[in-house]
Amino acid sequence: MSVFYDKFERHAHGEGLKGQSTHYCAGCGHGLVHKLLSQAIEELGIQDNTVIVSPVGCSVFAYYYFDTGNTQAAHGRAAAVALGHKMANPEATVVSYQGDGDLASIGLAETVAAAQLGAPITVIFINNAIYGMTGGQMAPTTLMGQTTATSPDGRNQFNGQPIKMAELIAQLDGPVYVERVALYSPADRKKAAKAIKKAIQLQKEGRGYSFIEVLAECPTHLKMAPDKAEAWVKENMTKIFPLGVKKDTTVEPWFNRPQPCFKAETFVKAVGASSEAVQKHCKAFPSHLNPADISLKLAGSGGDGAQTAAMLIATAAINEGFDGTHIPAYGPESRGGTSYADVHVAKDEVLNPASPTPDILLAFNAPSLAKFGVTVKKGGCIIYDSSIAKDVKPMDPSITVVGVPFTEIAAGLGKMVVKNIVALGALQAATNLFPKETFMAAVKQALKDKASLIPLNEQAFQAGMDAAQAFLANKKK
Repeated sequence: MSVFYDKFERHAHGEGLKGQSTHYCAGCGHGLVHKLLSQAIEELGIQDNTVIVSPVGCSVFAYYYFDTGNTQAAHGRAAAVALGHKMANPEATVVSYQGDGDLASIGLAETVAAAQLGAPITVIFINNAIYGMTGGQMAPTTLMGQTTATSPDGRNQFNGQPIKMAELIAQLDGPVYVERVALYSPADRKKAAKAIKKAIQLQKEGRGYSFIEVLAECPTHLKMAPDKAEAWVKENMTKIFPLGVKKDTTVEPWFNRPQPCFKAETFVKAVGASSEAVQKHCKAFPSHLNPADISLKLAGSGGDGAQTAAMLIATAAINEGFDGTHIPAYGPESRGGTSYADVHVAKDEVLNPASPTPDILLAFNAPSLAKFGVTVKKGGCIIYDSSIAKDVKPMDPSITVVGVPFTEIAAGLGKMVVKNIVALGALQAATNLFPKETFMAAVKQALKDKASLIPLNEQAFQAGMDAAQAFLANKKK
């Protein structure tokens, strides 16, 4: 059985001649390396156990050709994705297939970290000295003097020297096998095939991380015929990137990581959660706010507790049998900077966890109120800290605006850290999102190791409720 699909669906739905051709340019090294990789997989009998990870770049469509497991990674992140596959399924053979712009530029940190870790994955690095797919820009491996779309006068000293990835990786302790090969002659192609197979064999045996750098031709951006491009690689690239084995360490098989357990009870124990059933207090989904999916945004300064409050809302939703999500966003400052969270409470499933136009805004300071107040949906609700935000601009008349002095109430209770619980109390009174008991159950879960703080939090929640109810009653007069 061939490692390649019988026909390639990418072109003309796999019909005719195009169904038997790749998207690679004539003379491109990628097609040949695909062949060498497929031969190694077939010879080692691992087709049904192989995962190929291909990121953004000329190899991005590898999944149209290889009849194996395939994952398409974000630009530069293939090594990290490959490690995830290996840790989740230790018995799999995982190949990270990357180009020079991807691996040596945007993905350099992931590349080095994965190599130093030393876990047995196989990295095949295609070095054609150019950003091939995105327009022929200068790559980290572009040669000195080489002209590209972004170095029209040739790479010079101000651009820095080309990076030698095989040598760099070979210096690390993690890798066991590093070799640089080429494709410009039959003899070199045999060496490349041998190197790729050896790298995969070492992984199969659990010996460690292998890195194969392949000097490949890009006739399109070199503006040369394939045979001229081969000659250019031989005459120019090998001077900067000499071929050969850079590291070959004899290591006894060590990677015998057990299969991870994905049973729910194991996960619950690992995160310190409880598997005990939580009492439900909602009679139905709060459809008076939105029929199926309620979006909230909580925003303030770092340290206001917006993120904790957001997590408590999501937890409360899940406890009631709904779906809940929480996405945090922070400014660069650890304290005093911007901080906001998008929260969704859905009857069945949250389809989009972002809240660009929330049903409810909980604002802990004036900048958050000014920034996000205008994004709240018509008919929505804004609850803000009136002890900080004094000058409230008129909102859409359909929006309910509730001012509660979170900070003053928390200060009166003697603990500023509970102003987010005051805010949750105000949220409950203003919107009836959940019953009080639902919120307090989530608070008690969060404080299970700090039970002495529960009475104070109950006071803070009730104080927020009372203040919001008083505000709304006064507003009706």
